[in-house]
Amino acid sequence: MASDTAKRATEGPYPAYSTASRVSQDEKADLPRSQPLVPPEELEGKTLYEKKCILIDREINRMGMGKYQWCLWGLCGFGYLLDLLWAEAFGLVLAPLSQELNIIGTFKRLTRFGLLPVCRGAAFWGILVDIIGRRWAFNLTCLFSSAFGLGLAGSNDYNTFLVLTAFVGFGVGGNIPIDTTITLEFIPQRHRRLLPFLSVFQPVGVVICTAIAYGFIPQYSCDVKLPSCLISKPGAPCCGKQNNFGWRYTLLTVGAITMGVFILRFFAFRFHESPKFLMYRGKDEAAVTVMQEVAKFNKQKCGLTYEMLQNLTDDGDSTSTSGPTLGGGKGLRKASLFEKLKIELQRYKILFSNFTMARLTTLVWLTYACDFWGFTIAGAYTPLILAKKNASASLSIYDTYKSYIYIYLPGTVGVLLGVLGYDLPRVGRKWTMVVSSALMAASLFLFATVNNVASNIGLSVLEYFFQSMFNSVLYGWTPEAFPSYIRGTACGVASFFGRLFSIVAPLAAQTLLPNVPTDQIPWQAYAKLLYMGGGVAFGATLFTALLPGEKVKQLETM
Repeated sequence: MASDTAKRATEGPYPAYSTASRVSQDEKADLPRSQPLVPPEELEGKTLYEKKCILIDREINRMGMGKYQWCLWGLCGFGYLLDLLWAEAFGLVLAPLSQELNIIGTFKRLTRFGLLPVCRGAAFWGILVDIIGRRWAFNLTCLFSSAFGLGLAGSNDYNTFLVLTAFVGFGVGGNIPIDTTITLEFIPQRHRRLLPFLSVFQPVGVVICTAIAYGFIPQYSCDVKLPSCLISKPGAPCCGKQNNFGWRYTLLTVGAITMGVFILRFFAFRFHESPKFLMYRGKDEAAVTVMQEVAKFNKQKCGLTYEMLQNLTDDGDSTSTSGPTLGGGKGLRKASLFEKLKIELQRYKILFSNFTMARLTTLVWLTYACDFWGFTIAGAYTPLILAKKNASASLSIYDTYKSYIYIYLPGTVGVLLGVLGYDLPRVGRKWTMVVSSALMAASLFLFATVNNVASNIGLSVLEYFFQSMFNSVLYGWTPEAFPSYIRGTACGVASFFGRLFSIVAPLAAQTLLPNVPTDQIPWQAYAKLLYMGGGVAFGATLFTALLPGEKVKQLETM
């Protein structure tokens, strides 16, 4: 008993993965201990860490898509769902919230307090996932979002609402870089199209949020002509908390959904730390234990043993390497705090370590920037333009909310089309992104030129359809293009640049609008914003066309 306690104490921050595996000794005795998973010639010229990653990948491929992988994929999909669930929620509650709290300058302040923390969260969690591991980041993002999200419904002033929004955005911002990294490291190679298929949860999240808002906001909101009770005379009809609960019900429901996802991740399912992360930290036995636990959950036996990893040659014996690497392994555990910090900062150097990596990193950042700029303009102003066009056609607010559902639901089909093109010969990831981004931009141009009910909805559908198709491939491909020890950092920084430009885009767009109240701006004035959004979105087409060849995804898959 004492020896077990001492052993757990020396295992560092991963006590659940001590050498005392929960796989029985009888099961271990049945496992192959000498038969190699990979032919020796396939390991030649690789670093020690790369060789271990190859063994992990081959064992995951041998297991196939088991119950553990499907559960994990679904939970990561919920992270995608929450990303746009909250983004849509803030947009839909803005009008009744502004009316009740008598908010002036709403859009700029909400941009600063809502989108900026999302931007910071993307960078923070993306980098942290490579430092503290995938396990904690996987759960903490949802905990942040749910705890502060539930509090939003109780906000009685705008400053409180903005502070809580900032914390929600900080948590939500980390979902996509973390979830894509985790999914990539646990699913078999032949099921990699499930990476872009994660994006199917995003339009589902938008539709769910729109349906929630459709059920609450029109029915439980003030008359749009009533002034805020904060500025009205006592006893006069006004818009206050007592007759404006629709936006509160909406945010409370979204917060409850987020809490439900956290409960599923933390209590209903036991997520094991990534074996590749554990190996990089010098915890080979813990990595093997994880593989054994995953196999046990799948009702299989693990073919990977600790001895197999130990029998691999050291880094110094490798004649060459497929690319730069960090100083991982047991040596990292013995390094001083200054040396560890220096090693962690090397992640950024690796992104520009040679021409191929520098070109890849730069083009990925530019693609994310143009993509987020384009779809932020579309997401922020297309619903507003649609509402104004519907009003001019004498359509009610109920009709407008139903239109949102019609627009966003086909996005799921766009994701499916992106998945089909993911591994299509002569098309693949690169050209699927090129074509879909070009069509997304073209849809914005066309939407700026028409004004009838069918064309308004149809072109809005096309824009979101191709946006979903493009993002499904982009989000799924990005983690494939970078090594595992900088994968979270690369995805997080790329997402950071995207979120940053999603902040700049609406602020730049506001300068193009006339300086009059929003309700006095005709829909035609917004056309120049759509042209600007479409033009920048065409930049994503250009930069994806300049990406290295299709084999870029194999630059380093470990």
